Amino acid sequence: MRPIMLMNNETDVLICGAGPTGLTLALVLAQRGIPFRIIEKMEAPFHGSRGKGLQPRTLEIFEDLGILEEIMAAGGPYPPQREYQEDGSWRDSPTAEQRPPTPSEPYLMPWMVPQFLTEAAMRTRLGELGHQVEFGVELIGLEQEEQSVNARITGKSSEQLLRARYVVAADGGRSFVRNLLEIDFPGKTLGARAMVADVSLQGLSRDVWHRFSGGAQERQIGLCPLAGTDLFQVQAALAGDEEPDLSADGLTRMVQERTGRTDITVAAVRWASAFQMHARLAQRYRAGRILLAGDAAHVHPPTGGQGLNTSVQDAYNLAWKLAAVLKGAEDTLLDTYEEERRPIAESMLGLSTRLLEEAKRGEMRRGREVQQLDLGYPWSTLALEAPARQHGARAVAGARAPDAPVATTSGTRLRLFELLRGTHWTLIGFHTPAIHLSEAKDLQVHLFGPGGNLVDCDGHFHDAYGLEQGEWMLVRPDGYIGAIVSSDNLEALRNYLFRVGG
Repeated sequence: MRPIMLMNNETDVLICGAGPTGLTLALVLAQRGIPFRIIEKMEAPFHGSRGKGLQPRTLEIFEDLGILEEIMAAGGPYPPQREYQEDGSWRDSPTAEQRPPTPSEPYLMPWMVPQFLTEAAMRTRLGELGHQVEFGVELIGLEQEEQSVNARITGKSSEQLLRARYVVAADGGRSFVRNLLEIDFPGKTLGARAMVADVSLQGLSRDVWHRFSGGAQERQIGLCPLAGTDLFQVQAALAGDEEPDLSADGLTRMVQERTGRTDITVAAVRWASAFQMHARLAQRYRAGRILLAGDAAHVHPPTGGQGLNTSVQDAYNLAWKLAAVLKGAEDTLLDTYEEERRPIAESMLGLSTRLLEEAKRGEMRRGREVQQLDLGYPWSTLALEAPARQHGARAVAGARAPDAPVATTSGTRLRLFELLRGTHWTLIGFHTPAIHLSEAKDLQVHLFGPGGNLVDCDGHFHDAYGLEQGEWMLVRPDGYIGAIVSSDNLEALRNYLFRVGG
């Protein structure tokens, strides 16, 4: 029996799981100087490509976290799809809708980065901020008290008793924490099984994503060159009772049987997994001082590339709220995490399930709906408009804050995203008088118009936001519009800032 170490072992946040969800949460907390520990029961980092597609909204988040350059260097654009017909002919088509960037949306195409490279970039940045993942450390018990959570964790040689003010379960679809809390995970098994593998492969070019339909859905197979590596990702549907041989020889046989080509061979397998597809959503995201995020809160088919991206946004939404509460904001702020993110997950489950049915018919195309740029929280109790915006207004409370080229009054050009980047709230006045907000603890204020510090380059800011003269806009730390108020409603703005600890 391992000895239990009784010690003064306390932290503000215990993060269980060091995938993209846990790492995003850790990075945001590290930026804000919040003490935390991030533990991962696996002995070493995950080494598969699983979540390889980064959507435009996730790229915006990674820019804010300071890892975008590394992410872009680690991957590459999606290649076109080459769909082979049974007669040996093929046709090429774009993998995603082709759209150039705009002043308000700087990233409009998905970026392919194998998940293990994404996580490596995140861990490197976390190390630069003075933190590291504790691998080979597993949560084995939790007990809540009024002001803290007592956690039992076990490592290679001993158990520890750890006291945390909050615990975040980022421990995947089979979440130990969710099961321990007996939080219902309703949904359904979708009657579809598949396999995915990262392999060294010979016989195919790397300039396209090769897809072989093979008639029946159980005969379909895709072979995608993995950007940033010399590997291919093999994706194949499985029959209900099929148990695939995931060795190099077994995958070679599968590839050759489904493609009808004997010149394609799998030389080595780096990682492989066979899985059943589900669509499930946790009944609740919070139980006192314990919160669920990422796959611990929702699981779904991989179609549409929504999983990793939705999980990153969960953590990005939760982390700033945790930090604010730990620094004095009302604990009820954490209730807005489920209020905002659970409806998004519910919608995402519907989207990925619909795309799965389209994929079975060979009809799936990824359009704007998968980019996550249009997702927001207009229903949230954190969305304030005073007075209410007119129908059709370009920017509304709860929506993503668009980018825009702006300039300082001295002529320095920059992007609005550069002003929003960081841990602060941002208040922007449009042709308004300067004001003083003593309630604001972490607020940066910028003004357009006479006496202000910003100039609207070519009208792009007004095109994106449509603010009227005398209006103020408050942008949250996670890049969503919190409030739009007139100069006659500044008291409502002050009350808002007091509530959220801005």
